[in-house]
Amino acid sequence: MKHLLAVILLLVPSVVCSADTDAKTLRVFIFAGQSNMVGTHSKVKDINRFPPFAGLDQPQTKVLFSYKLGRETMETSNGWIPMQPTRDYFGPELSFAQKLSQSIEAPIAVIKVASGGTTLGKDWNPDTPAGFKLYPLALEHVRASLAELDRKKTAYRIEGFMWHQGENDMFDKAFKPAYAANLKNFIACWRRDLKLPDLRFYIGELCTKTIWGMDNRSNMHAIRMAQKAVAEADPLVKYIPTSHDAVEIGKETGLHYHYGTLGQLEHGVNYANAYLRTIGKQPDINRPLKTWPYPKGSTVKLFILAGHRNMEGERAFTQDLKALKGHESLLRDNDKMAFKYSIGGGFKISKGWEPLGPAGFYDTFGPELSFAKTLQTKAPGNLAIAKFTHSGSQMNDWTPQGTDAKDLNLYEPFIAFIQQSIEELKAKGHEVEVAGIFYHVGENEMCFGPYRKAAASWLQSTVAQSRQDLALPSLKWFVSQQPPMDGKGVDAIDITANLEALATADPSFIHIKAFDLPLQEEKLVITAEGIVRLGELLAKSYLEHP
Repeated sequence: MKHLLAVILLLVPSVVCSADTDAKTLRVFIFAGQSNMVGTHSKVKDINRFPPFAGLDQPQTKVLFSYKLGRETMETSNGWIPMQPTRDYFGPELSFAQKLSQSIEAPIAVIKVASGGTTLGKDWNPDTPAGFKLYPLALEHVRASLAELDRKKTAYRIEGFMWHQGENDMFDKAFKPAYAANLKNFIACWRRDLKLPDLRFYIGELCTKTIWGMDNRSNMHAIRMAQKAVAEADPLVKYIPTSHDAVEIGKETGLHYHYGTLGQLEHGVNYANAYLRTIGKQPDINRPLKTWPYPKGSTVKLFILAGHRNMEGERAFTQDLKALKGHESLLRDNDKMAFKYSIGGGFKISKGWEPLGPAGFYDTFGPELSFAKTLQTKAPGNLAIAKFTHSGSQMNDWTPQGTDAKDLNLYEPFIAFIQQSIEELKAKGHEVEVAGIFYHVGENEMCFGPYRKAAASWLQSTVAQSRQDLALPSLKWFVSQQPPMDGKGVDAIDITANLEALATADPSFIHIKAFDLPLQEEKLVITAEGIVRLGELLAKSYLEHP
């Protein structure tokens, strides 16, 4: 439970600035790091595929942008230009600038220096820079960009430094254990060299949803813990979770190393929201149940939804839901059904019980909407839904034994979430019947041989221990599975047969083959129509196995 609480606390600023009424001084932000800050594998032509970010392929004429990107041959803006994509790619700066422009009146500028495949231990080292010597290069570019503002007599102040880096340090035996010390020194040197002792830093989490979240999870964990340690020790440094963000879909099995188009757009929003929280500008969204929907003393059937990317609804946008004929009502809050959630590994948590409705980050929704609608038309009684997801997790993170990446161990927080949901309903005077846990199996591990081979046994251990810890020996698990990916190294592992074997041996384990979903645009991820259909399939399975 400790790591989940830590994530929650990260969302609460330790220091909030007083009201800022200055709407004229230019707010300057520095962006730096390696390939996931550059924007590698993002595609400008794909931006408009994602409704919340449509239009960001066009210049933002009121935002200033100065950049130097790359390694052997660097691309540069040659001074200040309007905020815009860099040729055919972009980084988190696009959505960051848009979000801030919509939230504060002051003008905005971004200075960006980033280079793929670089290390903090060498390239970004302020004391003994080597390799591409990015620290002195970045410092020179920042100073030159600021000098141009000075020449134009533009009043400005540097508001924050956004850093996303560390993937390459994790491969070096010397750099990995030194990452925390190197990051601390890096921050101190920027503050010294810019003569800004109170400069705020925003450290982006290395995304665990990439292939490196599986085949390099111990290395990734070491860098994450180093970054978190620096943030915990310095009140002017914030650690920004990003593992719930989308990741580019790879060509063969779907796995990738980079955020890509959608992930970069979401990445920028994370940075913007973190800064807005710091200055007290992040709005507080409250969706209370105005009237409790169940008579006191009545029994409530509690449905637990759980899983990863598609249970979260990574690429199911509410804007697309509007276009699905016959499903428009899913967009409206349903105050007849109580709903609570912890999604993204605690990145977003409901304020108690809310009316059921779209609640994902970045205008997304999950299968709970169509799941509830189907149940309400055919299942009698009082129904409530509690949803727990982490799209940046893998199936071994949900096991009772967990893994060495302890900050991702989800079993205890998951069980505590269920127990808390039950106790809250009991406190309102209800008998509670846990109707079942509805779990959509992990998508990433279906594409990675060692994980695909172990997935069924991992799940079996979670199922067995959950029944024991919840004191529900016959607790039903409804386990849905989308068509497994084909690819070299995984074809020989019949995950479907492995899950079928669990269902054959356990009458309370219901295996749902979600093989007739609408055609997916990309491997691994289900879009709006498919998420609606998945919810209907889950509900149908329950109705067949009440």
